Amino acid sequence: MSTVGTSEFASAKPAGAAGFVPALEGMRACAAIAVMITHTAFQTGQVGYSVAGRVWGRFDMAVAVFFGLSGFLLWRAHARAAWSSSDGPRTGRYYRSRFVRIMPAYLVVALVALALLPRSTAPSGSTWLANLSLTQVFVPYSLTDGLTQMWSLSVEMLFYLLLPLAALALVRLRGESARWRVPVLLAAGAVSLSWAWVGAALPLPPGVNHHNWLPSYVPWFVAGIVLAEIVSAPVSRFAVARRWARRRVCWPAALVVFAVICTPLGGPVTLNSPESWQFAVRMGLGGVLGFLLLAPLVLAPAGESARWLGSGVMLALGRWSYGIFIWHLVVLTAIFPLFAIVPFNGAFGKVTLLTLVFSVAVAALSYAWVEEPARQWLARREARRSAAAQPADAAQTRNGPSAAESVATVG
Repeated sequence: MSTVGTSEFASAKPAGAAGFVPALEGMRACAAIAVMITHTAFQTGQVGYSVAGRVWGRFDMAVAVFFGLSGFLLWRAHARAAWSSSDGPRTGRYYRSRFVRIMPAYLVVALVALALLPRSTAPSGSTWLANLSLTQVFVPYSLTDGLTQMWSLSVEMLFYLLLPLAALALVRLRGESARWRVPVLLAAGAVSLSWAWVGAALPLPPGVNHHNWLPSYVPWFVAGIVLAEIVSAPVSRFAVARRWARRRVCWPAALVVFAVICTPLGGPVTLNSPESWQFAVRMGLGGVLGFLLLAPLVLAPAGESARWLGSGVMLALGRWSYGIFIWHLVVLTAIFPLFAIVPFNGAFGKVTLLTLVFSVAVAALSYAWVEEPARQWLARREARRSAAAQPADAAQTRNGPSAAESVATVG
């Protein structure tokens, strides 16, 4: 049986093969701002059935970029382990990292929105619990003012939980067998489109929408996961994808895909529910859109990625993008009374600019006061765990493992 040569892994690696990719940080910022724009457009009455109204309404497809980024960045270590037949990432550390990255800042905004935003009736206990636990997509009528965009964060958290299980399901596809990983993943994405009909047949209570559940968005995550497989494979593999992964090819194609999604094929841009086939079309094309937007940033040779996305301004906005995403609806809700603007009555440009400025400011504070301190706390904790484990590892090397020590653990 032939093996993958190390020289193939060491030469001509694409930009996204390992480590930090500055352009992805900038793309994350663009996605966060696009989500904000679709909400300011809706709240100022700009979303509708005109051409411009459909375009603004479909800026919500930026969520496909978020999901694709998560799929790529979190799957990359698993893909690299499979193609190089090496050890994969540690599950316990992965879960701790995801929890600390998401929950501290999220809990702050959730508490502010639930406790301080004006509303006709106080949130019920189930609404509090569902939002604080990020399970609101499963609890009837729990998407509440200032937090309605968090359905996507609920979906993403479930993806985080299940990702190690998905990696385990493909664990036998390693080394030479790794060539089957991309076909299997694409098949999973295609099969998941049936959820548009399967979910509609479930006896769900009123106020729970199967469109907001993880199975709907598997194609969007798979787009990033497939990119992780491609960048982790030997450079001789996936030659066609590598050759055509250029901005001048992929981004015009992404614009065409986005235009198709803006048509009735992608369903209504209002709050009306789409037909099952329209939803399936949007989910499938969303995966294609995410792939086309991200592919040039991770598959192009290092140094050829979009430099403007890695500029200082875009890197800063990328660092703050999570805060922009989680805070912008709270900010938007406050903008209307503070500046005496009537909702759903125009002033789109003014509302968008004000929301962007204040959201960026709040996001910067969230990053400095909550997100980064939480990350540093975890880094110190992990360093202590590693230091404590080293003497035990050294003793085990000298003496050999006991029966109890030979039991595998994750941490």
